[in-house]
Amino acid sequence: MGIGKPVKQVLILIAGVILLLVGIALLVLPGPGLLLVLAGLLVLASEFPAVEKYVDPIRDRAMKAAEDSVSSPLRIAGSVLAGLGLLAAGVVWGLVPGLPLAGWSTGSSLILSGLILFALLIWSYKRVQARRVAKAE
Repeated sequence: MGIGKPVKQVLILIAGVILLLVGIALLVLPGPGLLLVLAGLLVLASEFPAVEKYVDPIRDRAMKAAEDSVSSPLRIAGSVLAGLGLLAAGVVWGLVPGLPLAGWSTGSSLILSGLILFALLIWSYKRVQARRVAKAE
């Protein structure tokens, strides 16, 4: 038994808005904000065609930001250091009870942000390398 179209639309709306809001928050916090904004827009566009006009400009910006993040060894080193800093901060926030918002809920979100940063860094690097190889051929 499938769910009705109105229920499906509401669930997609909720999921898309949550991704969009988290992405907007991560634009100023550590994390892949632009990519989550893009994911939220893609989810919303799957059910609401009026949102599609916003997808391509955000996709272009997100891909440009991903490529810029690995455009030089200095940027790669900075990203790796930021990821290591997030992992270390997560462990500290999880273990030191006297810190503001201390606990594993904050610590695990910082650790997750660091792991996501590393995954996106690797993905961006592979994408840029593939483009360079394609241009060389």
